[in-house]
Amino acid sequence: MITATECITAYGHPKITAMHRSTFEVTTHDVVTKAGDCIIAVGADIGCAGLSREFKDILSHDEAVLTTTLLCNGLRVTVTSRGSSQQTLDHPHDLVWRRSDYVCGRTIGIGSSHTAEMIPREIIYELQQGAPIRLILSVRYDPSHPLT
Repeated sequence: MITATECITAYGHPKITAMHRSTFEVTTHDVVTKAGDCIIAVGADIGCAGLSREFKDILSHDEAVLTTTLLCNGLRVTVTSRGSSQQTLDHPHDLVWRRSDYVCGRTIGIGSSHTAEMIPREIIYELQQGAPIRLILSVRYDPSHPLT
């Protein structure tokens, strides 16, 4: 089993609505517009491009499993996703978790168990107040047991 972990800090914003039905996003940018209904946090430490080489290498397997834990003011939710051999993880600002299998430079996880609208409203309320959020990203891949 090969594993790696990344920790990211970001912040809420009063304009966060988190109503998107197929994705959620964390960005290094500080601005949210009404059109950004997938954004759950801004001012992140890093985007996809800032992830460690080790983390990216593990996540770039179709059988990789990504577990993302969102921690905000004592509240917690865990999101599970998959990696992909198609991921480039090269976007400098954004990290996007998707329910679908669509991959681009912003995509960190596909087949995600949660979208913006599925994140508990208690967490979204805290983020709308500007609360900090900690994202703990853990990826694992077992080359001796690939998924078929």
